[in-house]
Amino acid sequence: MTAVTDDKPAAPKRPLTLRDVSEASGVSEMTVSRVLRNRGDVSEATRTRVLAAAKDLGYVPNKIAGALASQRVNLVAVIIPSLSNMVFPRVLTAISDVLDNTPLQPVVGVTNYLPEREEKVLYEMLSWRPSGVIIAGLEHSEAAKAMLRSAGIPIVEIMDTDGTPIDSVVGISHRRAGRMMAETIVKAGYRKIGFLGTKMPLDHRARKRFEGFTEALAKAGLEVVDQEFYAGGSALAKGREMTAAILERSPEIDFLYYSNDMIGAGGLLHCLDAGIDVPGRLGLAGFNGIELLDGFSMQLATMDSCRAEIGRKAAEIIAQGAEVSVSDGGPTRGRRVELNPTIRHGNTLRLRPSEGLYPE
Repeated sequence: MTAVTDDKPAAPKRPLTLRDVSEASGVSEMTVSRVLRNRGDVSEATRTRVLAAAKDLGYVPNKIAGALASQRVNLVAVIIPSLSNMVFPRVLTAISDVLDNTPLQPVVGVTNYLPEREEKVLYEMLSWRPSGVIIAGLEHSEAAKAMLRSAGIPIVEIMDTDGTPIDSVVGISHRRAGRMMAETIVKAGYRKIGFLGTKMPLDHRARKRFEGFTEALAKAGLEVVDQEFYAGGSALAKGREMTAAILERSPEIDFLYYSNDMIGAGGLLHCLDAGIDVPGRLGLAGFNGIELLDGFSMQLATMDSCRAEIGRKAAEIIAQGAEVSVSDGGPTRGRRVELNPTIRHGNTLRLRPSEGLYPE
């Protein structure tokens, strides 16, 4: 089930020009141009003033100025945090499939979950005047937000709907996803629950799932018994290591909830090697519904995060917005598309003790 709503954001601004920066900094357009192109003899004080004004406005130089009558190219900037994370290839494939039927082509930038790198990638991509931007997440630096607001093109933030978007947003509520999984675990009869995941200042969506997860546990009179965190890519080896560490530290745990499927699968491999009864002695669940794990002899319980549909919907909004931009002189109004994730019970969630049924 997909919920689609049309919000009514303020009318999109026209693209910023050198004149805007000139007026904000109090120097001539020629001086602004020299500063931004790093040319000419300009005092350090003037340079600092111009760069500060440009950053505050969200101004990005136009690298194709004068080269094209439309001042736009048929490129869509797609900005994601990682290529090693198994989540994003499915999203990128869906975006590419939709755009293949249009004149638009996706160009990918990677931020490594770093706000300062996101600013740099966004600045470079916007300077080529793409026809739209698809960017992961709702959390951005003030400078990045300023650039997105001032771009004058369709912007779609993806993966997450727990927040206020710049323009359009397509994703799931990660807080709701965390609550759903906690409720399912509790209904299955597990009571001593551990959590394993990324260092959450770097992963806002994992943090929101954890918040929803702990809220639902609290309503059931429970709390997380122990936690284990890591930094870096989502690897099977890390899942093995983390699972061994948390079980050695807290052997009473009867369920482990992982922030993603790859470390969850590593945990499952550790349990199988150690002869731990899954799901009787210990239950396991991950997140994302990674297809790579379908070949495992035991299927990890997980949640389908709607990755392909997110990519498709985002690309459709960009394609429609690009058409409107050409015909009507401005991007489309913001849209909100919230998708509903579903739990896959697999073989690592035991039956309800009282009813002999899997949780719904």
